[in-house]
Amino acid sequence: MQQYGDGRAHAHRIDRARDNDSDLFSPVTDRMIARVAGKPPVTGAWLVGDPPGRRQFVHVGKQDLEFGGRLDCVRVAYETWGELNADRSNAVLILHALTGDSHVAGVRELGHHTAGWWADQIGPGRPIDTDRFYVVCANVLGGCQGTTGPSTMRPSGQPWGSQFPYVSIRDIVHASHNFSTTLGIDRWHTVIGPSMGGMQALEWAIMYPDDVERLVVIAAPAVTSADRIAVNSVQVDMIRSDPDYLGGDYYDLPEGRGPWHSLALARRVAVTSYRSAEEFNTRFGRSAQSGVSPLGKGGRFAIESYLDFHGNKFTRRFDANTYITMLEAMNSHDIGRDRGGVVEALGSITAKSLVVGIDSDRLYGIDEQHAIVAGLRTHIAGDEAVVVHSPYGHDSFLIEREAIGAQLERILSA
Repeated sequence: MQQYGDGRAHAHRIDRARDNDSDLFSPVTDRMIARVAGKPPVTGAWLVGDPPGRRQFVHVGKQDLEFGGRLDCVRVAYETWGELNADRSNAVLILHALTGDSHVAGVRELGHHTAGWWADQIGPGRPIDTDRFYVVCANVLGGCQGTTGPSTMRPSGQPWGSQFPYVSIRDIVHASHNFSTTLGIDRWHTVIGPSMGGMQALEWAIMYPDDVERLVVIAAPAVTSADRIAVNSVQVDMIRSDPDYLGGDYYDLPEGRGPWHSLALARRVAVTSYRSAEEFNTRFGRSAQSGVSPLGKGGRFAIESYLDFHGNKFTRRFDANTYITMLEAMNSHDIGRDRGGVVEALGSITAKSLVVGIDSDRLYGIDEQHAIVAGLRTHIAGDEAVVVHSPYGHDSFLIEREAIGAQLERILSA
């Protein structure tokens, strides 16, 4: 078993950790709460007419979907770093998680609400070295940051809204493959996916084995379990029960309206599974927000303010329909479906592979990564997944930069 990181060494850092995406690892102050005061927009989606930032766009054609439905013109928003070499052999594809997007590297700027979600891993001299590799990350099908999704316009001139079809993880990967073909990349040096991106990475290696030379799966399962489906379905129902959800056709509501309250609640539920009990108990305990006792009717527990702040902040960069679309896609995830089972599907993967898990992950536990390795032909780290020790839970793939970076360097050089 490969083990990296030291939970004991990290414990004292819990209150000091930072994330490029947000203040997810900062204590919530009154000033931070004031920043998200006021009602959010109807949708936090990127819309045509908004500043594009570093996004590029390409149309990848029509797509028939796995469970019925058809998209006649799929647009993909993507970003790139580095230079593609002459024989196109240095291309690295990064697949983002549920609430991620194409902005995996770079700063917060006009067109991008947050800094790159993996900025410390990508760039000259960094683990994914852009002096060596051509790095590509695209917003997924059904997303809300430029790729065709519920908030984008149909040919009729109206947003897809409730008419956007059901998409599976395999549909998302099919669109990603069409995108790759449009770029002229026939084979990826490495395909890397954390969390929901890891689900996509597994499907990439199974659906298009000749197109994936190396595979990295971080903190992801081979199958979405009943336990995860249960929590996902609660979040979906939260949003659909919002009076301003309007069956998914809320985009024409006036400013200040929209299903943002329920989206914020769903985000609060999700964040509890992204972090570990150890971290919450160490950082917050039973402390009061702003020194006002939560006992009685006066104040709040600090953990309540933390979740509330991040739920509210999230609504300013995401779309409720896309959140539902992504959760339903994740619920569809089962690499063994119609393939003779998980073991059979894993056995079809020909790429050099590396699977990484986190010991404190309560979203996708480490046993799920070990189960993936058990079925692989070629795992460069032996017969079990690499284990990163961290108190931060699932989000350690964002936080444990050195431990994750070391594994990225390892596979890229394999």
